[in-house]
Amino acid sequence: MKKTLLTVTLAGAFAATAHAQSSVTLYGLIDTGLTYTNNQGGHSAWQMATSSTQNTVFGLKGSEDLGGGLHANFKLEQGFNLNNGTQAFPGDGFGSQAWVGLQSDPYGSLTFGRQFDVVNDLLGPLSAEANTWGGNMAAHPFENDNLAANSVVINNAVKYTSPTFYGATFEGMYAFSNKAGAFADNRAYGFALSWAQGPVNVAAGYLQFNNAGGGVTGTTPNGAISQGDGSANFVAQRQRIWGAGGNYTFGAATVGLVWSHTQIDNMAGVFSFGTGGYLPLAGTLRLDNYEVNAKYAITPAWSVSGAYTYTDGAYGSGTTVAYPAWHSVMLQTDYSLSKRTDVYLEGVYQHVRGAPAGTVLSEAMINTLSPSSTGTQVAVTMGLRHAF
Repeated sequence: MKKTLLTVTLAGAFAATAHAQSSVTLYGLIDTGLTYTNNQGGHSAWQMATSSTQNTVFGLKGSEDLGGGLHANFKLEQGFNLNNGTQAFPGDGFGSQAWVGLQSDPYGSLTFGRQFDVVNDLLGPLSAEANTWGGNMAAHPFENDNLAANSVVINNAVKYTSPTFYGATFEGMYAFSNKAGAFADNRAYGFALSWAQGPVNVAAGYLQFNNAGGGVTGTTPNGAISQGDGSANFVAQRQRIWGAGGNYTFGAATVGLVWSHTQIDNMAGVFSFGTGGYLPLAGTLRLDNYEVNAKYAITPAWSVSGAYTYTDGAYGSGTTVAYPAWHSVMLQTDYSLSKRTDVYLEGVYQHVRGAPAGTVLSEAMINTLSPSSTGTQVAVTMGLRHAF
């Protein structure tokens, strides 16, 4: 009887331990290199760069098995600038991501905290700007559609991600302003859907920000989209983003098409990653981005890639009406030294025409760099990436 009782007790203890299995992982990625730009503020420049393609980060992520197909998950991630050790999001302890949630194998996951938006999650991977073979420098003008990896990170967000059914995944998100008496100020919401089957991947989504960065009134600068840490690409009364795209893989090649439409109403300013601050820009702006991209693996270690984006714009402010257009071209070659370390050479060209003189719209500004004094900017970067 005593042996039987001991056996049952030990079996129960081992079962409880099995259900309570947990893991915590330290991880990170470092992206650094040298960048030459033909024109930043009227001068050519050689600079030590960080996060030209992917965000330089370190973080902790963990999961606990709660039993019955239920898991508790978390992620705490900090972005930083390798060249001087400063925070990528000034003043934030974990500016890149900070969330906790529950994941159910049959029902999906629900996460709470500072997170990437749903369009970035599902449509972004189809664009060159969200991938290692293009990255941040390949972003569409002003990173207007939030597809790049260093895009907007949203505070106070509740996000649902469905399980994958027959290749389809759905995400929905709502982010609170967290200010009493200003529920609708500086909030965000959106939804996105992706489908992958064999060589085909497609996705579409919608995203809306109300008074991002506090809007023109400045009443809630650090609500869902913070102005204080540069998370708001645009400080505006409203920003709406629609997008869709797809790609197809055949053999060693992948080709893709992405379209996005961004409507920004009653703007006050646009963020410049190169200067680290907001540049004045008032009025209303509509942008349609049409991107074609391709990647080809010459060998398992060596790849080449490219992308072209035509951005068609319409701008209005008072009596000023203009129809600016941007041409953006990216070419990259990458060689993997190991599974975790690679080197790359990337060039980006941007040209804008038709923009009103004297505004930031008339100055080419490749993402991560300061604006040119003209409508054309060219940058070449030689980089090293290491993941751990």
